[in-house]
Amino acid sequence: MSIDNTAMFTDRYELTMVSAALRDGTARRRCTFEVFARRLPDGRRYGVVAGTGRLIEALAGFRFGEEQLRSLADVVDDATLDWLRSYRFSGEIDGYREGELFFPGSPILSVRGTFADAVVLETLALSILNHDSAIASAAARMVTAAGSRPIIEMGSRRTHESAAVACARAAFIAGMVSTSNLEATRRYGVPGAGTSAHSFTLAHVGLGGGTGDGERAAFAAQIAALGVGTTLLVDTYDITRGVATAVEVAGTGLGGVRIDSGDLGVLARQVRAQLDDLGAANTRIVVSGDLDEYAIAALRAEPVDAYGVGTQLVTGSGAPTAGMVYKLVEVDGVGVAKRSSHKESRGGAKSASRAARDTGTIVEEIIHPAGSPVPHTDGLTTTALQIPLVRGGEPVDDLPSITDSREHLASALVSLPWEGLSLSSGEPAVPTRFALP
Repeated sequence: MSIDNTAMFTDRYELTMVSAALRDGTARRRCTFEVFARRLPDGRRYGVVAGTGRLIEALAGFRFGEEQLRSLADVVDDATLDWLRSYRFSGEIDGYREGELFFPGSPILSVRGTFADAVVLETLALSILNHDSAIASAAARMVTAAGSRPIIEMGSRRTHESAAVACARAAFIAGMVSTSNLEATRRYGVPGAGTSAHSFTLAHVGLGGGTGDGERAAFAAQIAALGVGTTLLVDTYDITRGVATAVEVAGTGLGGVRIDSGDLGVLARQVRAQLDDLGAANTRIVVSGDLDEYAIAALRAEPVDAYGVGTQLVTGSGAPTAGMVYKLVEVDGVGVAKRSSHKESRGGAKSASRAARDTGTIVEEIIHPAGSPVPHTDGLTTTALQIPLVRGGEPVDDLPSITDSREHLASALVSLPWEGLSLSSGEPAVPTRFALP
């Protein structure tokens, strides 16, 4: 599904470069650009690729119509405006599939075309991949910390309205089970979830048989609308009374209760004991409230059945960008590289393979010249990491769905060395070997 016009989701210098390149002929040189991260964010042992599908969607809308061209009249000359008027990316893109792990130097995306064709895609590619991969990487750590317990994504109110949809998509790829965001459900088919907020309980103040706060009336109304399988928010007032009222109104078949504040571990134990004493042994406990992967891990021993995450997820849990860059690596078949201190790049178009033991455990990631055989690996099994994404400017057929990507990531995480799933700081879980000239 294509989105609205994306041509202006770019930086001014990309178009001024095109203008100069059209003047001196550089615009027509055949080039390869690559997207990679020089390093992982502090404390991270791996990254997760997400956003590739959204980037391919966005390519369909990367068109300069008359409205966009009018706004550029004082930015570039008439010749450049004419070139932009007919612009359609006509090159090729290969890359890591969504749900794939990445490490420092991984050539996550390879864009081939003329200099002008490819350079204008820099900001579009980076803005999508850096955001979505950061969210997916954080979400994967949360999912690992939760173990078999499900996580609901509910961060829409803590980020930009468009970012909220992308966050929900990336979180689903990373293993979260559902989202509160309706647009993510409509657009991408992410399962939806959600019941009520504290405001619903507060709106019933003074109602419900003289209880004074209206909690009973609110619970009764929610159950009448959604059935006893719903989840009731029990901590608007006194949590012990809230749990008792919830079971009185719904019966022992109540689906769940949610705790959104306080010492969640202590409260989960208290609520579990109370529910069991009331005969509601199968009523689930859902906790939420600024949870990150560390808080989720700390609750591992507590009687929690599911988690709701928001703020920490949509801000990347301390790493809001994946740190990816978009660099020119080849011009007319000749490797080129940036040599600035601490911002070096490696020239030449590249391919990537991952070597693993017979058990499936990853040993290393190997970066080698594009089109060359995979270097010797002492009998390890190797898997090519890049797949075709775009040919002749058009998406290839049968690209992985977000469900395919979700399943792929679940398998990939199992293949990491055990220490790679640790939340503690350390070196990347898998070393990268550059077998380059």
